[in-house]
Amino acid sequence: MKKLGILGPPGTHSEAAAVWLNSTLEKKYELVIFPEIFEVLNAVEDAQIDSGFVPVENSLEGSINITLDTLARSDSLIVTRELIWPVHNHLTAKAGVKISDVKKIFSHPQPISQCQKYLRQKFFDVEIIKTTSTARAAEIVAASKAEEGFAAICTERAGQLNNLETLATEIQDNMANSTRFFEVQRREKNFDFKNFDGDKVLIICQIDGSCAGALCGVLEEFSERNVNMTRIESRPARTELGEYIFFFDLEVTPYRRLLYESIEAVRKKSIWLKNLGIFPVIHA
Repeated sequence: MKKLGILGPPGTHSEAAAVWLNSTLEKKYELVIFPEIFEVLNAVEDAQIDSGFVPVENSLEGSINITLDTLARSDSLIVTRELIWPVHNHLTAKAGVKISDVKKIFSHPQPISQCQKYLRQKFFDVEIIKTTSTARAAEIVAASKAEEGFAAICTERAGQLNNLETLATEIQDNMANSTRFFEVQRREKNFDFKNFDGDKVLIICQIDGSCAGALCGVLEEFSERNVNMTRIESRPARTELGEYIFFFDLEVTPYRRLLYESIEAVRKKSIWLKNLGIFPVIHA
């Protein structure tokens, strides 16, 4: 059985999304948990595992920089699948604890931020404590005594794994909150993205920032060929101040030739360009 590396511990949104994805696949993965996103991607590069499953962007909190930076620096990784995972945050506690009993709430900084409106309305005078993950928050609450009044903002799965009861469901401020995940694999020797099928292409390139209108010139290559760019992101190139790397998500259309032409045209206008492949986009 092939191995899929994921960000743990069990009960995180990453693990819940990976479990769901695995349930839809004909050939199942063995899920291997890592403590950090970088370690997942590094394990793929070193052939310790077959694939990695990592978050790349949250609709409210923005990009996951470590994922983008690692993909930009690597010459051996490609994206083979994208999953759009709806985020559901729940307030959980030990059996017998009511909402009126809650004295401290534990969670990862992102869910805390995503539930600010709810927390201000219901728990304005309750201490909010940040943890390394929602799963860790659930573990802390599970290890506490009911009279301490501890509660956790976590996934439904984290609550179940720790025998916690749900005090409130869907407490996120925005019901459209979702996270994008990439499945990442090693690039084969004879890799040619034209042999793949999917909904999206991801390219990464560095543009000469000292040249006026350089970015505009790149965008025109897409526009002139009616290639739809669904996302653009910039990150520091880590070479010198003012130098940037750009990430472009491009929509795959029936007019493949124009898509390929636009990418090659951008390559000629870039210091370097990496194509991370064509891949399907799945909505959970």
